[in-house]
Amino acid sequence: MSTLSVVIPTYNRSEILQQAVSAHLKQTAVENVSEIIVVDDGSTDSTRDVVAMLSERSSISIRYFRQENKGPAAARNLGIREACSELVLFTDDDIIPRPTLVAEHLDWHRRFPESSTAVLGNVTWAPEVRITPFMEWYGTDALFSYAHFTGRTELDYTDFYTCNLSLKTAFLRQNGTFDEEFKVAAYEDIELGYRLKKAGMRLLYNPNALAYHRQYISFDDACRRARKTGPAEEIFKRKEAGIYFGSQQILALSPLDRRLQPWKKQMHFLKKYLAWAFLPLKCAMDWRVPLPWNIYRMMLRIYR
Repeated sequence: MSTLSVVIPTYNRSEILQQAVSAHLKQTAVENVSEIIVVDDGSTDSTRDVVAMLSERSSISIRYFRQENKGPAAARNLGIREACSELVLFTDDDIIPRPTLVAEHLDWHRRFPESSTAVLGNVTWAPEVRITPFMEWYGTDALFSYAHFTGRTELDYTDFYTCNLSLKTAFLRQNGTFDEEFKVAAYEDIELGYRLKKAGMRLLYNPNALAYHRQYISFDDACRRARKTGPAEEIFKRKEAGIYFGSQQILALSPLDRRLQPWKKQMHFLKKYLAWAFLPLKCAMDWRVPLPWNIYRMMLRIYR
């Protein structure tokens, strides 16, 4: 496995996209990057001009595709169809790779050449982003689960994160691509991960394939994201992957949580009253003073 295609879906993030693509052009194994495919999901900013400028200065191919706003699932599928390399590396427009990221992905695919092997790289907050205690919890407990991967090499389909993930192109094309019913960046990755696992995918974790998430996320940002992903969650629940995931979640519940399950709908109607009661605490969510993680978890559930 000697070459890969980098696939980056993007939407109205031209400034950070420029930094992300520039970092891919500075890889220690840049000669193994055959192309960078940028799929513009209907941006209204300067994305096209930024990619054109980068392409003029680049020694490797930067291919730009534009589609009407269909979501990242459709954008990645376009990238899969267009990729000309043995490997596809999925990443995001706000993910900045360290210089050795590509080399690390390639090395693991050489070590594990089976067509069904996928490699997940590590993502952490960018050093220049001054993270809050809420962001530390959010990145660990709500957004990703990297903190739980320590000491593990093999992961499950629920860890199929497309922010830093490489797969064999042929395996993807033969066994399934992203479900385009998902219109936002939520659940579309683990839904595909479930189907690929059924097809024999083995997901390995290489913590040295490191990239940085260059984005500040406030508590309000996290709440807006959670509300936006609500429809995707409902779509996921209807899929085979969601039904299986739900059954596993129920099996993992404590006896007390199982008894509370019938009351979940009633609890939903209490949220607006809880939101009013906990309003003073909401103001503390972005403070630099850390709170117990259970508080962050509870508050996000109330205000989402």
